[in-house]
Amino acid sequence: MTEQPQWPGVVPYVEYYTGAKRILVLHLTSGNKMLANNPGKLPPIASIDGRQYVVYWGTVSFEIPAERACHVSVHVEGNYIQQAATVLLAPGAEQVQLTYATHYTSGVGTLALS
Repeated sequence: MTEQPQWPGVVPYVEYYTGAKRILVLHLTSGNKMLANNPGKLPPIASIDGRQYVVYWGTVSFEIPAERACHVSVHVEGNYIQQAATVLLAPGAEQVQLTYATHYTSGVGTLALS
């Protein structure tokens, strides 16, 4: 029998971890009109503790550890990695919401609490 996810629609935490978990909600936005009109052209890549997920522009949720720090990063990958942003989340029981934004004129991405 397979274990059902605790939160439907949430990407489960896949690394070995037996402690409490919480939800990370990522709001993925792009200031690039070319990506906004063709969202599949360069999808964002979210990493949770080093595990990479090709996701979609918009909102996506992940299950993350609650009892220890968790590393989150997001970038866009074309011919090379660009618009990278990273944050180390402190332990805690509450849900976390982050917004990733691309700034194509500067080549910098940001990841901030929402």
